Amino acid sequence: MNSPLHPDEPPSPEHARLADSPGHDAAWRLWGPYLSGRQWGTVREDYSAGGNAWSEFPFDQAVSRAYRWGEDGLGGISDRFGFVNFSVALWNGKDPILKERLFGLTNEEGNHGEDAKEYWWALDGTPTHSWMRWLYRYPQAEFPYEQLRRENRERSRHEREYELGDTGILDDNEFFDVLMTYAKAGPDDICIRITATNHGPATAPLHVLPTIWLRNTWSWGVDDRVTELHEIRRNGRPPRGYRAAEVTHGFLGRYVLAASGSPTTLFCDNETNAKHLFGDTAPANHSLYPKDSINQRVVHGRTKATNPGGYGSKCSFWYRFDAVEPGETVTVDLRLAPGDPALSWFGDDFEDVLATRAYEADEFYEHVVDPSLGAEDRHVARRAYAGLLWGKQLYRYDVRQWLDGDPVGHRAPESRKQGRNEHWRHLALADVISMPDEWEYPWFAAWDLAFHCLPLAHVDPEFAKEQLLLMCREWAMAPNGQLPAYEWEFGDVNPPVHAWAAWHVYRIDGYRDREFLVRVFTKLLLNFSWWVNRKDANGSNLFEGGFLGMDNIGLFNRSAPLPPGFRLEQSDATSWMAFYCQQMLKIALELARTDKAWDDVATKFLEHFLAIAQAMRHFGSSDKSLWHEEDGFYYDVLVQPDGRAPHMRVRSMVGLLPILGATEIPSWVVEECPDVTSRFKWLQERRPELVKPMLARKDGKMLLTLVPPKRLRRILQRMFDTEEFLSPYGIRSLSAAQRQAVTARVGNETVSIEYEPGESRTGMFGGNSNWRGPVWFPVNVLLADKLRTYGRYFGDSFTIEVPTGSGNWCTLDEAADVIDGGLTALFRPVDGRRPSDGKRIESSPDPLWSDHPTFSEYFDGDTGEGLGATHQTGWTALVAHLLNPRLPPDPRTMGWG
Repeated sequence: MNSPLHPDEPPSPEHARLADSPGHDAAWRLWGPYLSGRQWGTVREDYSAGGNAWSEFPFDQAVSRAYRWGEDGLGGISDRFGFVNFSVALWNGKDPILKERLFGLTNEEGNHGEDAKEYWWALDGTPTHSWMRWLYRYPQAEFPYEQLRRENRERSRHEREYELGDTGILDDNEFFDVLMTYAKAGPDDICIRITATNHGPATAPLHVLPTIWLRNTWSWGVDDRVTELHEIRRNGRPPRGYRAAEVTHGFLGRYVLAASGSPTTLFCDNETNAKHLFGDTAPANHSLYPKDSINQRVVHGRTKATNPGGYGSKCSFWYRFDAVEPGETVTVDLRLAPGDPALSWFGDDFEDVLATRAYEADEFYEHVVDPSLGAEDRHVARRAYAGLLWGKQLYRYDVRQWLDGDPVGHRAPESRKQGRNEHWRHLALADVISMPDEWEYPWFAAWDLAFHCLPLAHVDPEFAKEQLLLMCREWAMAPNGQLPAYEWEFGDVNPPVHAWAAWHVYRIDGYRDREFLVRVFTKLLLNFSWWVNRKDANGSNLFEGGFLGMDNIGLFNRSAPLPPGFRLEQSDATSWMAFYCQQMLKIALELARTDKAWDDVATKFLEHFLAIAQAMRHFGSSDKSLWHEEDGFYYDVLVQPDGRAPHMRVRSMVGLLPILGATEIPSWVVEECPDVTSRFKWLQERRPELVKPMLARKDGKMLLTLVPPKRLRRILQRMFDTEEFLSPYGIRSLSAAQRQAVTARVGNETVSIEYEPGESRTGMFGGNSNWRGPVWFPVNVLLADKLRTYGRYFGDSFTIEVPTGSGNWCTLDEAADVIDGGLTALFRPVDGRRPSDGKRIESSPDPLWSDHPTFSEYFDGDTGEGLGATHQTGWTALVAHLLNPRLPPDPRTMGWG
């Protein structure tokens, strides 16, 4: 089938490379931006008895301590196994340490939780990583590590975070912009250019240290084979016009990193400096030249700190620019490739590779990003894609090995064997995974990843499919069918959006890869069963679920145990399961078109949905329902020991999510799926009360819906009320009408909640994630998606006021446009400033700032300011999907989304 993603002839060289590189083991995918910006402070590096990852491996130790499970660096790359790593280190002549990795506050240090205190942007990238650009903003004054910690520590949760831009050291543009550019001459031949531009008003020094090193795989008693880098010399001397280091790796083979010019070559070992970190009582260092030796040589002038023999497992090429003039740009060129280096690696051939790959990247995105978009929208979409592609990170974590500890080195205390993730010993990942953010999230989250896959499918559908399948593989999914949630607690529960994402990736990819659909569907059958067996405690078809990724949205921590005899029936958990049923039904119907064995599977999900819909209407005795007729809204219900079931009357996102329970039933089902058809007729005759959620029209359209039209209208009146849920930038997660706190009694405790449009004022779930008012991108996209489903069914026969009370009547499809328009408006400048930039330094009209949109975790419900993880391109990259909705036409014209 000819489509934008699968034409008869690849429309660009990058499309051709993609066609030749469908799998994760393809040659063009061997090298990429898989190196994290932060490895310190992660669960994987935590071998403490108490499980406090932040204090077990803090930032201050990272310069001197070898990592166990990964590596980190600035704008770096690695092979997809993480054996060989490359990034840049910097020094401005004032900092107490080399700038080798990203800095930020831990969850315990920030007044609103963990937060990066740096400025960097993913500028560009192609899916095979044939072309990549990444920008880092490096202050010329001493980096204020302690000032950032102190000021944030002293601030309350009612105050703003204190950022690097607030310190004043970036005033007058007193910084270097360090640009990392990678262009592949071939799958394993990478041209690297590092440029640094002095944007300040005065001459300033800069030291640039491109660094290559080997992940330490030999110090833990598992594999004692030590691999080393060696300086290349000709007749005992460095070669003319460049310096080079080579490695012969047992798995990767031979590689050489050549650096143009005559930098000083520094070698040490990627080994912990135990004596420096832990004092004289520590065991002897494994190496005379440990991990921090290059830092000691450059920053402290200790000339004997590095290995004079020209070998080790870490090597830097030290370029010293003592006086970079204002506006001047200095350049360093390197090349990583197999074979024998030569001066000809640089020069015209090098320049041609950079120019060609830059041109090809532009050509690729001309076919990806809708050309009818304005320049600013195209810029935002391409930056969103770049952030997603740079968010492909290597994730290594063997939980069994981590819990038990290594034979030497990081021996885990016995108490940890019953600690975090103890029930996930099967999980053993060593994969490139799409991550939300390289600083706060150098780990994956299952429902984040599912949302990533929609925009990823526009540029790299094979990787998107691979990611969804990976979460379902035996080394990730639990034996009972649960998907891993996230590193801090794999056993937590994320909303079940995997099937929805799989369906949309299938659509974006042209409705062509049925094998993918079968593979993901069969694994999700296990996951669906886990939900039914574990999250419907009494078989009521109402679900508990816990916090479901929405952190502090409730009156109390919904993941914490309730008092004995209490049970919380959750509107959102039940809605998610109804939504899950429908997505599974949709996939089963699609598969049944060519294989009738799936017909009765579709019937199973139809009936399960109908049972959930009936429970939403009433459960237990007939007077109990999640619907509150007086308020015209769905709420959680707290079932108490005496049988009473009061509504938790908090108007929040949990009451909007029943809207997700809507899907079309194509007209072809009547003829092509006989088991579904006959079963439905039987239910109509014998159980008419059960089939109320099925709406049918004379023109053959059918809609399966959790919310009947009258209730839908009442919910939407609140959802599009500017005094409640509708903000200028999307749908708020909590009604703004609740600026006055709502209180309730749970057992002997009084609990409350109130509208908080921005950063969280509670420490629940770390304090850096707030669902008590802000706009969250992914659930907004889901709500708009389902309004379009309703709109396709009702057409012009169902209209609502948007905003409520305005007299402006819209179809449901037009109402969905209002939501999508609010989300995209976050990134469209108003008077030269993007709403998402708020009042931070990013809102400066200076192009040095205004050219760089930042994709935040969530957005202020009143102003649209981006908050949370400030570089979470992740699910906020859905803006590229909204700006670029072009899909291949459905060849069967089935008319469903």
